[in-house]
Amino acid sequence: MVNITLAIPESLKEKLQEHKEINWSAVTRKALEEHLIRIEMVEAIAQKSKLTQKDAEELARKVKREMARRHGLVKD
Repeated sequence: MVNITLAIPESLKEKLQEHKEINWSAVTRKALEEHLIRIEMVEAIAQKSKLTQKDAEELARKVKREMARRHGLVKD
């Protein structure tokens, strides 16, 4: 197994140190594995997609506009 170094805010380090009973290395390793699984699923779906980059950008623009409208950030 290899080691990696992470940069974290001092405030987070202090909170982690309050729970010395927890194996933070194992927690981090599990979180990284789960995140990679999600990335791989998205990549598999994207490979099968017929959406072009232009289509995806247009869809993202519409979603952002609708979310802003729903939250009262823009008028209809």
